[in-house]
Amino acid sequence: MAWPTDIQVHDEGRRLDVIYDDGVTATLSAEKLRVNSPSAEVQGHSPSQRVVVTGKGNVRVVDLKPIGNYAIQIVFDDGHNTGLFTWDYLRELSQRHG
Repeated sequence: MAWPTDIQVHDEGRRLDVIYDDGVTATLSAEKLRVNSPSAEVQGHSPSQRVVVTGKGNVRVVDLKPIGNYAIQIVFDDGHNTGLFTWDYLRELSQRHG
């Protein structure tokens, strides 16, 4: 498992870069993070309960809260803050198209 060495918020909260110790940088838009939040509110409690979140093109990251050494809680300007983004999930999400 690769570990982050730096996390940077850019473009007034519209983009997040996670730099890993193996040299990979995961670059994610705030919109992509918000609509793919690992929270139960978005993901549901089973695949059939997945909620499609739309209209988040202008959402911004306003705060980052470390959760132990395995994840980060991202606070968005629309008030959403319940998803815990693991380092592996952020890296995998950055490689997804769309």
